[in-house]
Amino acid sequence: MGPYNDRDKRDEKTGLTSLNYTTERHGEKRMNELPIQKVLPELKEKLRTATSAVLVAEPGAGKTTQVPPAFLEEDWLSGRKIIMLEPRRLAARAAAEYMAGNLGEQTGETVGYRVRMESRTGKKTKIEVVTEGILTRMLQSDPELADVGMIIFDEFHERNLQGDLGLALALESRAVLREDLRILVMSATLEAEPVAALLGDAAVVNCPGRQFPVETVYKPPAAGIKPEQHMAAVIREAAADHPGDVLAFLPGAGEIRKVQAELERGGIPAGCVIRPLYGQLPQQEQDAAVRPDPASRRKWILATSIAETSLTIDGVRIVVDSGLMRTQLFSARTGMPYLATGQVSRASADQRRGRAGRTAPGVAYRLWSREAQDHLRERNAPEILETDLAPLVLELTTWGVRDADKLLWLDPPPAQAYERGRELLQRLGAVTKDGMITDKGKRMAELGMHPRLAVMMLQAAYLGHGRLGSTLAAVLQERDLFRGAERDADIRSRAQAVCMWEQGGAVRDADESALKRIAQESKHIRKQTGIAASEKVDLEKCGLLLSFAYPDRIGQNRGNGKFLLTSGRGVELPGAQLLSRSAYITAAAVDDRKGAEGKILLAAPLNLEDIQRYHGDEIVDDTVVEWDRTLGSVKARKQTSLGAVILRESPAEQPSPERVVLALLEGIRTEGLGILPWTKHAKQLRQRLQMMHHADPEWPDMKDAALLGSLEEWLLPYLYGAKSRTDLQKLQLAAILEQTLGWDKKTRLDEEAPTHITVPSGSRIIVDYSNPMQPVLAVKLQEMFGLRETPRIGRGRIPLTLHLLSPAQRPVQITSDLASFWANGYFDVKKDLKGRYPKHYWPDDPLEAIPTRRTRPQT
Repeated sequence: MGPYNDRDKRDEKTGLTSLNYTTERHGEKRMNELPIQKVLPELKEKLRTATSAVLVAEPGAGKTTQVPPAFLEEDWLSGRKIIMLEPRRLAARAAAEYMAGNLGEQTGETVGYRVRMESRTGKKTKIEVVTEGILTRMLQSDPELADVGMIIFDEFHERNLQGDLGLALALESRAVLREDLRILVMSATLEAEPVAALLGDAAVVNCPGRQFPVETVYKPPAAGIKPEQHMAAVIREAAADHPGDVLAFLPGAGEIRKVQAELERGGIPAGCVIRPLYGQLPQQEQDAAVRPDPASRRKWILATSIAETSLTIDGVRIVVDSGLMRTQLFSARTGMPYLATGQVSRASADQRRGRAGRTAPGVAYRLWSREAQDHLRERNAPEILETDLAPLVLELTTWGVRDADKLLWLDPPPAQAYERGRELLQRLGAVTKDGMITDKGKRMAELGMHPRLAVMMLQAAYLGHGRLGSTLAAVLQERDLFRGAERDADIRSRAQAVCMWEQGGAVRDADESALKRIAQESKHIRKQTGIAASEKVDLEKCGLLLSFAYPDRIGQNRGNGKFLLTSGRGVELPGAQLLSRSAYITAAAVDDRKGAEGKILLAAPLNLEDIQRYHGDEIVDDTVVEWDRTLGSVKARKQTSLGAVILRESPAEQPSPERVVLALLEGIRTEGLGILPWTKHAKQLRQRLQMMHHADPEWPDMKDAALLGSLEEWLLPYLYGAKSRTDLQKLQLAAILEQTLGWDKKTRLDEEAPTHITVPSGSRIIVDYSNPMQPVLAVKLQEMFGLRETPRIGRGRIPLTLHLLSPAQRPVQITSDLASFWANGYFDVKKDLKGRYPKHYWPDDPLEAIPTRRTRPQT
């Protein structure tokens, strides 16, 4: 059996396949060379003569663990450190542990790592594997990076926001302060050319991977089967038909729990064990999924995309891919982030498939069809294009950049999302109106958390509620402690549960692993901000502290569990609960994916006194003059408001006539033109003018949109003194519309679009202009005797459409060609009408007959 199939060759500490190991054979020591070893001389040579390079190394090449140590002895490093960025904590720890093991050391000696809340480095550390946010903090505190000689961006194809930011800042640092700083971008699936161009036409080094054959099986679910049932069934089938451990990809922890429950319900075969793997799991449980099972059982690993790249989990020969992933998106409509589950890209699907062939031949089951595979998008969208950019804006403003376009980006931050982020930071007091960082903003940036949570922590510490603030910040960065559909949205119960757990008490219906993580995060935040663990906690201040983080989500009760936020957004509680009675709340988490009303996930009550005391700078007193649809009148009120929330209201004194008129105009726009008194005369005048506009655009447009859009020009002067629907009925619209015309146009209007036409009988018949393209003259047939041609208007350009009527005033013929009717149609009409109306006049020759409005002409 070859070394890649030998499960006993795994590193006992990390559980990762030994990517560069020695074996004894006939007393000889030989190196089992990885593919990356063949290109390392070329890569090292490129970076001796240049400061940038791009390494595209296929899965299994060994880039993550072999590249950093290869540069330790380079002269240009001059004893300085190598920093390598990994997108995920698990991969960062595993890579550092593996490299240290290769050197026969513990982590924290030559090789160390730094991730949030955990650091294993020492004075001798020359290679630091860090998560991306750590690099940002390093650059902000020391832009020169005096003790760093090289930065490696690993798995850059994932295009995380912090990765893009870290690269932009590193390139700026090199351009301004450190021209000798080496930057290496590495990936398995990266499009190298754009990155190489961004780095200044950097050299690209390609390295093939070491990938064993992987069979691909498409298994779309049958109609009616639940996703967790289908996933569990395929895992069982695959494990029965193929050797090795199973790695199943699911979008999130919730789906992992459902599949685990489904598998356990059907019974786990002897010699097998289920191992969940996702970011929020305690390190011990993550290690259990990655490392060999102590009892040598086959592992069924249920993982999120955390296992998609970087890690090689020895023993995995079966992949079952749901084809789904979860990402955080940002709603430009509401200004709120939300989690969305969607299809993976083709690149991600291939990465997942490749997990089955890292150490031996394998098989990948895809839970979708071949046809669906053809419609997958090529790559995942970069996070910078889809997420909340407030953290990015804060980092760039702290860096001293007001315009993001001043830095180098693969994908520049979208202007609209960037501006929204800036507006939020201005509201939080982190950035001035001209884009400069404030002292408060600098302190927020140092905390390394989302600006909303950072400002909450600063305010909480100032008010003596730092411990409660740290608990809330930790709760909001973790999935919900409580499970099940019956949980309420009151965040106070979560904060109370954490406090009880920290004091050693039992917490019913809570996820203990989540409690532990929240307590650790809260402790880390307290350490950052110097808050004593013994500080008392007042749970009734939850709403106040949250209001500092979410001033745009202070909500006022509208009844039935619905609230109006200061942002103007409507939200509601999922079912009746105690929070439904609160006059005011702060909504910390809102699901905005469906419906007109967002669903409140986490909130706390807030009292009016605290709103007035702590948000007084944003409270505005104003006299509001506006149209009230219920009253059908302009209404004036004194209002005290916080954003869209009206805190207090009372009647106002008589407002100025100008404000009343403007409110009345808005009322007309709201109600539509139908609120105005359109008499027959006014309506016809409007239609005549529209006919003239159709023939000549210089004439005023009389369509609804045009009239509503120009109310200030033609109607406003006549509204003074009016304020209600009743007052509007006194307007003389025909006279008002005529005032929009000069003397010349009035004359032309009467000539070209007359109100009436005199017909041969002597009658003046009104012209119907309701269709400006086809004016109509409705007239009794007998009144038109003797007229040879169709009457025309518009200086002879427009023939009238004649509705020739029976004695009962019903159309018997519609024509624009009267001569043709007399010659061809009249005799058939005469035959029909003479039988029905024998007393009326039906001459044989209509052109020589006497026109009459009576039954018969008078002689």
